[in-house]
Amino acid sequence: MNDILQTENIDKSFGSLKAVQSASLTLAAGEFVAIMGRSGSGKTTLLHLLAGLESPTSGRILFRGQDISRLNEDQLALWRREHVGLVFQAFHLIPTLSAVENVAFPLFPTKVSSEERRRKALARLEQVGLGQRAGHRPGQLSGGEQQRVAIARALINQPSLILADEPTGNLDSQSSAEVMQLFRQLNREQGVAIVLVTHDDEVAAAAGRVIEMKDGKIVTNGDGVPITQHSASSMKEAV
Repeated sequence: MNDILQTENIDKSFGSLKAVQSASLTLAAGEFVAIMGRSGSGKTTLLHLLAGLESPTSGRILFRGQDISRLNEDQLALWRREHVGLVFQAFHLIPTLSAVENVAFPLFPTKVSSEERRRKALARLEQVGLGQRAGHRPGQLSGGEQQRVAIARALINQPSLILADEPTGNLDSQSSAEVMQLFRQLNREQGVAIVLVTHDDEVAAAAGRVIEMKDGKIVTNGDGVPITQHSASSMKEAV
């Protein structure tokens, strides 16, 4: 598989706080990766860096070879709209809009007609099993249903990459299982690459690889070998 996303020694500091330190990772197209760590480990900051919601203090972030860390805000917004679907713990649905209107919302900056917006949004709601709830507002939906609406919205532009931050954090166990099943289907059946931040071992078990963070650093990259051992091996090969 080709690499879709790569970070090269990225750092992110907020004043004297080093939230992410020398983080390097590679995500292959169609891969499903979970990022785990305790609260304050830097996992959410790393996800925000991958999404272009934060800019690295140093280092590079490459998407299919393009250095997105050099893009301005308008360029980043366009990049996200064309390639990335974002899902958060808080659903961020607009309470006055129906489910189908929430899903269609990212299409409003485009030249897509209102009829086409609605058609595409309904198709995405059907995909997440909520076609029959299209006219309901968020307050009329359960937490699990609201999260599935948020996922449908993230899918509206057919992204090649989904970035999800604790997407089951506000859900009960049954709703959490349903949402994770949906992520697995998107990954296996449509080849969407997924990076998911979680502190839940059961949620992380759905991923093909688990990256662990501690004190802003990636300590294992998913193969069970500490990063320091990888570095030592690389040095031996170079000698």
